[in-house]
Amino acid sequence: MAAKPQPAVGITRNAFKREVRIWARRIGVQPKEVHLRQLKSKQASCSPHGRLTFNLDLLSASPSTRTEAIVHELVHLKVPNHGKLFKQLVVTYLGI
Repeated sequence: MAAKPQPAVGITRNAFKREVRIWARRIGVQPKEVHLRQLKSKQASCSPHGRLTFNLDLLSASPSTRTEAIVHELVHLKVPNHGKLFKQLVVTYLGI
């Protein structure tokens, strides 16, 4: 008999937003808004006005995937492009 597939283990919206706040303090930024909703083609986005939107799928993603998405978007509050400085900051904060 085949085993039933297990549901994805994830975190709550509140726990996710708590992770965002913790990382925001570490990075030294303050997002104006943090939203979670279903996105069609990406994990997250950052508006020029400081609004971060994360894909609901991140709630069931691995902790490392969540952290990478959170750090990526928060660093955009310091550096709005994907240039050399942006990449260096992301690597530094992620410790990779």
